[in-house]
Amino acid sequence: MLPKRETTLHTNLLGLTAAAMFAVSFSAFAATITPEALDGATVVDAAKARELMGSGAVMVDTRTAVEYAESHIAGAIHIPYKEKSEKTADFDAAADKFDLSKLPADKAAAIITQCNGAGCWKSYKAAAVAAKAGYKNVYWFRGGLPEWKENGLPIE
Repeated sequence: MLPKRETTLHTNLLGLTAAAMFAVSFSAFAATITPEALDGATVVDAAKARELMGSGAVMVDTRTAVEYAESHIAGAIHIPYKEKSEKTADFDAAADKFDLSKLPADKAAAIITQCNGAGCWKSYKAAAVAAKAGYKNVYWFRGGLPEWKENGLPIE
């Protein structure tokens, strides 16, 4: 058995180690969650996304082909966002691939980007790239397919 002083020191070191591990884990987790806002785009929820689609907005599913084939929002078009950049708000779009030519030619057309929820950066990045390319009515559906499903909205 360790003397009381060494036991206290040992306990304190364990506590500090655990706190440090939590801080690192939390900051890594927080860094993977998308921001709540995006310059050049309007963040929308499922109800607003559905309303916009009803008014002719194009829903863009930015997930992989496999994910899209498994299930997607009814009426959504598939334009995958292939990311190699970091999952940060100041990402390097030049490192990624997103085919803007598949978006409507009219830059005033309303487009909504979505993917797998707040932890998925593909729709965030696609919305940012579209806004930077001059699209004027960009909507980012941050909650994406999970929120759509939670609201019982139609999927294919």
